[in-house]
Formats: sequence, C-alpha cells, structure tokens
Amino acid sequence: MDISFNVTNIQIETPRLLLRPFRESDLADFYAYASVPGVGEGAGWPTHASIEETREILATFLEKKTNFAMYHKADKKVMGSLNLHSSWTSRNETYKHLKAKEIGYVVAKPCWGQGLATEAVQAVICYGFEKLGLEAFGIAHFAENIGSRRVAEKCGFIYCETGEFFSKLLQQKFDDVRHILIKS
Repeated sequence: MDISFNVTNIQIETPRLLLRPFRESDLADFYAYASVPGVGEGAGWPTHASIEETREILATFLEKKTNFAMYHKADKKVMGSLNLHSSWTSRNETYKHLKAKEIGYVVAKPCWGQGLATEAVQAVICYGFEKLGLEAFGIAHFAENIGSRRVAEKCGFIYCETGEFFSKLLQQKFDDVRHILIKS
C-alpha cells in the first residue's frame, strides 16, 4: 500500500551525509555526476548529455518532491540522490497490504565503494519506520548491478523475486531483482 511522501521539510543527517531536498543551486553538482557514463545506466537512465538536460530533470525533482540530494559534508557537494517512490510490493499479493515505499539511489562514480549509499539508505529506513509509519521498504535493482545488491544486503533486505523492468529512457529490458525489508 503506497503512501504519499514529500521531502520539502525533511533533512536527515548521517556522519558523512546530509539528505535534504534538491535546490536549484545543486545543478552543477548534479550534472557533474549524472554526466559520467555508467552512473545512470545502472538505475535505468542514460548519461546526461548536457547541463540543459540536467536542468530539466532537476526541475522534475523540485516539482515531485520525492528526491533527496545526498550532500557529502566533507566535499561540500551533492554526490548522489535518493528517492522514495511507489514500490513493487504494492503489486505483490504477499506484501500489498503493507505501507511501503521503494528506495532508489544513485551515487557519483568517485564515491562508489565507500559505503555512502548504505549510510543513506539506513538513515532513510530509520526515518521511514519512525516518522512516516512505514511497515516495509522495497529495493529493486538490475541483476548486473552488484553494488546496489550489496547495499540491499548490508541494510538487511531479503531477496523476494526477480521480474522484468523495461527502461523507456534506455529502450531496454532488464532483469529486475527485488528485495524487501519489513519492520520488525
């Protein structure tokens, strides 16, 4: 069961990150990581070809209000994003009764392997269970995206199923591996 969610007045702090709403002033940082080949493709979107393309996508983030900017405190810049959106769990007979959101995340390539996505996801899980009254979180990732699989495992998610995802932006089908974390 999906619930509405809005990041407008939310800030979540971790030891290394500040998760906060995107701002127009984040454009250069957003473009810096989204224009690197290999970053977006793992999440189903192509490398940003121009800063104008990034500006349009940033405008949708600001309008939808479901995306956190992952601000790296030491580097003083946005190095990724994390969003909460409708979950695959709402289409699954076993889990559709649960109040759930799906977590999606992208991290700048130079930050891969540093545990930043795990740190952000863990913080959002705590916030969602404690403040939003969520009962579960879903994560889905492409089968070949080992980094996202490791984040899910480190955060306590369990494998549920593999389905198919068609990325309209990439015009490609992917095996979509789905995990769940249920509040205990």
